Amino acid sequence: MARSFLFDLDPPPSAKLLGWRLLDVEPEAGRIRVAFEGTEDFLNPAGFIQGGMLSAMLDDTISATVAARTDGRLFSTTIDMNVSFIAPARPGALVAEGRIVRLGKTIAFLEGELRDADDVLLARATASARLIEGVFD
Repeated sequence: MARSFLFDLDPPPSAKLLGWRLLDVEPEAGRIRVAFEGTEDFLNPAGFIQGGMLSAMLDDTISATVAARTDGRLFSTTIDMNVSFIAPARPGALVAEGRIVRLGKTIAFLEGELRDADDVLLARATASARLIEGVFD
């Protein structure tokens, strides 16, 4: 596991709400693994985690790949994101993996997957994101 400034970064409030916890990062490969906690507060009337919450988890994961790859020099703001929901998500531990498909000068193409504790694929996302200069000195 590579060392990254992301391990020392205090997650923003939205990430804390989702239970965001960095598991692993491979900056040179443009990969990251993040754990989330799907709580009962996230459930829809059917008893599954609402799709918007799963989308937020994927967005928080794939966005962090750019910061990790550039050591905080660049961050990303999502332009568009397409999420495919594969299986219903129940409360509990969830793990997302994000990857950089292509890192250009102003745009990044990203993808990610979200799985449950049994390694069942729950959702998959692809996104394009605008690159912005880092906000950390």
